[in-house]
Amino acid sequence: MIDPLIKSTKQDDQVAENWHDDPWDMIADNLDSSVEPRDFREIAPMMRVVLVAVVCFSLFLGAIGLWYLHKVNPSGGSNIGVSFTVNDGDSVSSVSSRLESEGFITSAGVFRWYVGRKGGVELTPGYYTIKPHDHMGNIMKVLSIPPSATFVKVTFPEGFTISQMARRLAEKTLRLNAQLFSQAAQDTAIEAKYRPEGQFSLEGLLFPDTYQVSGDESESQVVARMVQLMERVGRQEGLDESKDAVGFTPYKTLIIASMIEREAKTEGDRAKIARVIYNRLELGMKLQIDATLYYPAPEGSTFSQAKELDTPYNTYLYKGLTPTPIANPGRASIAAALHPGQNPLQNDPICKGVAKPCRYLYYVLSDKDGNHAFAATFKQHEANVEASRAAGLLP
Repeated sequence: MIDPLIKSTKQDDQVAENWHDDPWDMIADNLDSSVEPRDFREIAPMMRVVLVAVVCFSLFLGAIGLWYLHKVNPSGGSNIGVSFTVNDGDSVSSVSSRLESEGFITSAGVFRWYVGRKGGVELTPGYYTIKPHDHMGNIMKVLSIPPSATFVKVTFPEGFTISQMARRLAEKTLRLNAQLFSQAAQDTAIEAKYRPEGQFSLEGLLFPDTYQVSGDESESQVVARMVQLMERVGRQEGLDESKDAVGFTPYKTLIIASMIEREAKTEGDRAKIARVIYNRLELGMKLQIDATLYYPAPEGSTFSQAKELDTPYNTYLYKGLTPTPIANPGRASIAAALHPGQNPLQNDPICKGVAKPCRYLYYVLSDKDGNHAFAATFKQHEANVEASRAAGLLP
C-alpha cells in the first residue's frame, strides 16, 4: 500500500510541472502588502494641503461675515436722531455716499448691497431723522417712509414766548431751526388777521397747543399753522367782537390775555386779574405788572434788575398796555380777557370804608398753590404783601 503522504507529494510535483502563468496572475502578484502604505504616503501631503486650504477659506469667510455684520450693525450707535435731507433727483447711490460722509453709516457699498438684497427703497425728497451708526435695516426703514407720513409731537405750553417756542421746536424735531422759526414769526408774508398794520411780530398770535409736525414742514409752515389755530380759537371765544365786549381791539385784548397768562397761576384768579387790569386802565393807573418787566430783560434777570430797564414794557414806568403781547396766551386767558370777573359787592369786607364803586385794583401771591389776595386799596395791598412775605412767598 502506497503511503498517502508520498502519493500527495507526487501529485503536487506533477501539478507544478504542468503549471503555466495566466495574465491575471500578474495582478495577483502585484497585490503586495507594501503597495497601500506607499500610496498613502504619496496622497497624505496633498490631503494636508487641501485641509489647510479649507480651513483658511472657512476663516476667510468667517472674517468677511464678521466684517459685514459690523458694517450692517456698527457699534457705538447713538440714541439721538440727526436730520438728514433727501434731495430731488437723489438715488440710493448718492444717498448712501452722503450717509457715509456724514457719519450715519460706515460703508456706502455695503449699504447699497444691503438695500438691494432687501428689495430696494423708493426715496422721497424731504427731511428725515436718522440715528448715526444705527442698524442699516432701521435706516432703510426710516428712508422708506415719506416725510409727509412721519410726525413729531411738539407741545407748546400756554404762556410761551416766540423764542421759547423756537427752542422747543428745535429740541423736539431736531431738523427745524430755532432762528428760522423766530424769523418766520416776524414775516409779514404770513397772513394774520389779528396783527395790526405796521406790526411785524407775531408774538401773542401763535396758539400754544400740541402739534403734530410732519417731516416735510418748514418753520414758516409751522408758524402759519399756529396763527391759523389762534384765529380759529379767537372766533370760537368771540375775540372778533372784543370791541363790543371789552372796548379793545382783538390785538389789544390779546395783549391783556398774555398778561393774564403770565400772572395767573390758578384758574380762579384769571378773571379777577383781568378785572384789575381793566380797572387800572379805566382809571389811568400804571398797570405795574411784574411779568411785563421780564419780557425784554436778559434771561436770568432779577426783579430789581428788570424793573430798572427803561423799555415800553416797563409798566411801572409807563401807563397803558405794552406794545405787543408778552407771551402767547391759551384759551382760558383769552376767555378771561373777554369776560373779566365782577368787582366785589359793596358789602364785601374789602369794600369797607371804600367809596363807591368798590373795585379790585391790587393783587399779590397769597399761598404756595399760586392763589392771589386781591385788594381795593393800597393799604389793604400793603397788608397782603407783608403777609405774603412772612409766608416766604416773596423775597
